[in-house]
Amino acid sequence: MRILGRLIAGCFKWLWRGLNFVREFILNLFLILLILVGVGIWYQVGSGSAPAEVKTGALTIDLSGVVVDKPTVSNKLSRLGRQLLGASSDRLQENSLFDLVDAIRQAKTDKRITGIVLDLGNFAGTDQASLQYIGKALREFRDSGKPVYARGESYSQAQYYLASFATKIFLSPQGTVDLHGFATNGLYYKSLLEKLKVSSHVFRVGTYKSAVEPFLRDDMSPAARDADSRWLGELWQNYVNTLAANRQITPQQIFPGAQEMLSALQKLDGDTAEYAKQNRLVDQLTTPTAVTSELVKTFGWDKSAKNYNSTSIYDYPLQQSDETNASNGNIAVILASGAIMDGEETPGNVGGDTTAAQIRDARLNPAIKAIVLRVNSPGGSVTASETIREELQAAREAGKPVVVSMGGMAASGGYWISTPASYIIASPNTLTGSIGIFGVINTVENSLDSVGVHTDGVSTSPLADVALTKGLPPEVQQLMQMSVEHGYKNFIGLVAKSRNKTPQAIDSIAQGHVWTGSDAKSNGLVDALGDFDDALVKAAELAKVNKPQPQWYSDQPGMLDILFGQMTASVQAALPQALLSALPAPARDVWSAMKKQPGLLDNLNDPQNRYAYCLNCGEVK
Repeated sequence: MRILGRLIAGCFKWLWRGLNFVREFILNLFLILLILVGVGIWYQVGSGSAPAEVKTGALTIDLSGVVVDKPTVSNKLSRLGRQLLGASSDRLQENSLFDLVDAIRQAKTDKRITGIVLDLGNFAGTDQASLQYIGKALREFRDSGKPVYARGESYSQAQYYLASFATKIFLSPQGTVDLHGFATNGLYYKSLLEKLKVSSHVFRVGTYKSAVEPFLRDDMSPAARDADSRWLGELWQNYVNTLAANRQITPQQIFPGAQEMLSALQKLDGDTAEYAKQNRLVDQLTTPTAVTSELVKTFGWDKSAKNYNSTSIYDYPLQQSDETNASNGNIAVILASGAIMDGEETPGNVGGDTTAAQIRDARLNPAIKAIVLRVNSPGGSVTASETIREELQAAREAGKPVVVSMGGMAASGGYWISTPASYIIASPNTLTGSIGIFGVINTVENSLDSVGVHTDGVSTSPLADVALTKGLPPEVQQLMQMSVEHGYKNFIGLVAKSRNKTPQAIDSIAQGHVWTGSDAKSNGLVDALGDFDDALVKAAELAKVNKPQPQWYSDQPGMLDILFGQMTASVQAALPQALLSALPAPARDVWSAMKKQPGLLDNLNDPQNRYAYCLNCGEVK
């Protein structure tokens, strides 16, 4: 028995050593691969990759994913990551709004580019202000005398917005132009919190400050419904009017109403493509093969690609872009894109310390004569917003004009950081205002009590007796409410001073009310309607600069950040789908809705638990 035991122990011992060897071998291989990939990235980025050959023919705008003001990874490094590791997901890709517009404008005068083809099947969308800015560049290109063609098997509302700027729109005979209107939907979880016995302590100021309603209600309040209906209706009307003008038809032809559309489709036996053709939404119904043949007649035949002569937007090199970050610029461009958080910048969010440091650098740089702050944010931490505002105020007091360019959103904290501006320019489709403050503290004492866990202790003061596992003392609740009310008074005071109005006048249009850019102009919250180009022109005018040269301030991630970020994105793209496939359909629908819910809890890191955040400025679809 002893010998048998030794034999078994010896087998396990060698088996364990073998497993350790395999584990170390695999880890070492992974380390070597990581080093090689890192060196490859460094070499290609450092030495600069050879520019792609631009063929004489069309510039194909084959966008994949979304368009944002500030991609988490620059376009150049993102392309490199996809070449090394493969595309994680077309729908997750981020494209720079400003690089896209610059490419279209460069192509306008590029003799090699004889037209544009919009191939938007993988374009997931962007906010309406960005769509308007891209459309402006397409209109300039078309006005130069070069044609713009749009091709698609079907068009979503965002895709069709850009397609409407085309000289000619092709649609598959089995396709559709999906025009249905705008809607916003959020999750409300008061009943869920009650079932979990979670106590939500909410402190707010503002009749329309609906960011905390999910904690307090199971549906939208009448005040929030009325306010949201107003700005959502304005966005839709702007959308329809733009399309009608581009297609030279009436707004009623663009969208006659749900019932009228259904009646027209019934007469056509549900043929959505023929409906689009009869209402002049598209110019021609034809197959993709036939479209390619027509494009070959216009742009010529590429034998190697076996397609019409074209260059993808991703292979079209810019002579000068934000990635060059020219050091000889005289107008600083600083991007505040995403929720505003305390500390350093994280992907998709505005870091109060990071943005303040960029503004400070621009203020202390003698070559910088003015600052353009591009704001596309629903707000966030009051403390972080004030950190940015103070630094921007210091720049203005130092004699450097500050112009704010508002993107799709500049609400709550996004408006807070805009208050020191010498001049504010918003798009008619910007969502701004939402001047209000709230605070949320959740405690789980009742949840713990229900399972027999209790919290007890001693404190020198009720103000010190604060814990997640205990109810909030009345004194703490009073302190929080006073702090929130003080923050609100400070907010409207800053706005009143910057807009040369009384606090009472600002309060009447504040209370958390969301306004479109057009209404904000009427209410005196912004100075003019326009886009980023207008902001640059205004900054140059105020600084008396004859030849404005933007200098883009943007922190780029390191090589390892790119590598691990791409790998993480690949896992995130694949794992949820694998998990969702095992769930019943209702559960998948709930999960999808939760993923689209604007991130509130993820961004709650204000040291005083005070937030200027517009939750209902979320996804419009």
